[in-house]
Amino acid sequence: MSDLKIPRDREDDYGAAAIKARQELVRDRTDSALEHVANYSLDPAVLPGNIENFTGVAQVPMGLAGPLLVNGEHAQGEFLVPLATTEGTLVASYSRGMKLCRAAGGITATVIDDRMQRAPVFSFDNARQARAFSSWLDDNFEPIAAAAETTTSSGKLLDIQKFSVSKLLYTRFNYSTGDAAGQNMTGKATFAACAWIKQNYPGELHFLLEGQFATDKKTSIVNMLHTRGKRVVAEITLPAALVQEHMNVSTDKLWAARLRGQLGSIMSVTNNNGNHSANGITAIFIATGQDVANVAESSAMYGFTELLPNGDLYASVTLPSLIIATYGGGTGLATQRECLEIMGCYGTGKVYKLAEIIAATVLAGELSLGSAVVAEEWVQAHDDLGRNRP
Repeated sequence: MSDLKIPRDREDDYGAAAIKARQELVRDRTDSALEHVANYSLDPAVLPGNIENFTGVAQVPMGLAGPLLVNGEHAQGEFLVPLATTEGTLVASYSRGMKLCRAAGGITATVIDDRMQRAPVFSFDNARQARAFSSWLDDNFEPIAAAAETTTSSGKLLDIQKFSVSKLLYTRFNYSTGDAAGQNMTGKATFAACAWIKQNYPGELHFLLEGQFATDKKTSIVNMLHTRGKRVVAEITLPAALVQEHMNVSTDKLWAARLRGQLGSIMSVTNNNGNHSANGITAIFIATGQDVANVAESSAMYGFTELLPNGDLYASVTLPSLIIATYGGGTGLATQRECLEIMGCYGTGKVYKLAEIIAATVLAGELSLGSAVVAEEWVQAHDDLGRNRP
C-alpha cells in the first residue's frame, strides 16, 4: 500500500504549519519546487468554505478589456472589464468589439428573469397518485414556501413547476436568491420544504431532493427555456458605415454569414448559435470568483441579428442561464473582490449590474469574432497575438 498521504491538521488546517507540510510533500515527491504556487498575498485564514488541503495559488494572467459602454437599468456608463485568461487575442478581440459598440452609442442590457432551482422528484404507486399530489402542491404552496424560507434570509420561493412522467412527479422549486448564486441556498430550503411535505401530505410518497432536473453545471434545454440564474439580453443597432469602418466588413456579409452559422448550429444540435460566449464568460468568472463550472450552463446563448432596410444591423444576445454572484462564495477573496470592485459590482445589490455587464461583454465579443471570421482576419490575429513564442 502506498504511503503517500496529504498532510492535514484537524485543529488548524489553514495554518502555516499545515500549508508548509503539504508544500514540502510536493517538493519531496514530485519534480515541482512550487516556486510560484507557494507565493501568494491572500490570507489563508479566509479560505475555509472555499477550498480544502490549501497548498498555494494558481495565478492566471488578467487583462482589461474596454471601455465598455452599457446602457442598462443597473449598469450605466463606461466599464473596464477584467478578463483572466491564457488565450492570446481574447482581450484584444473583446476590446475591439467594445470599441465598435461604444462608437455606436453603447449596448442596451436588460435583466428579464431571475430564478434558481432545486428539483425534487416524488415517487408514487401509480400515475393517479402522482396527479393527486400535483394538485395538493398547488393547494398548499403558501405553507410549503414558508417552510422553505425558514432556512434563508434572502431566498424566496417563487413557484413550483411540475412535470408528470409515469408514476413520478418531477418538480422545479424556483427561488429568487438575492446577490448569491443560490445553489446551496436552494438545496437547504428545498430540503426543509420536502420535510414539511412528507410530514403533512395525507398519502404515501417518497422523494429524492434532486431528480437531475435542475441540471446543475450541465447545459440543458429546460434551463434555456425556463431560466436558471439570470436571464439577460444585450442588444445594439450598428450603423452600416460604422461596421465597415471598424470591422472591415459590410453588414450584409455579416448577415449572410449569420444565416449560414444558424444552419450549422441546428445541424450540430448545440445550445448556442453564437461564436464564443464561453470565452468572455469564463474569463470574467475566473477574475471575479464565480463558480467556473457554471460556465457549462451560463454560456448557453440565443443570438439574434436582423439586417434592417437601411443596411444597419440589429444584433442581440440572450443569456438564459447566467449563474453569478456578487456576494458569498469566492467573490469575497482578495483578488476576486478587487476585480468586482473594478466594475463597481462587489457586494449586495450589485448582481443585476454584473449580469448586464457580462451580457454586454458577450455581445461585443460575438460581434468582434464574427466580423474577424467574415473579414478573414481571424487566423492572422491568432498568429500575430496568440502564439506564446519562447
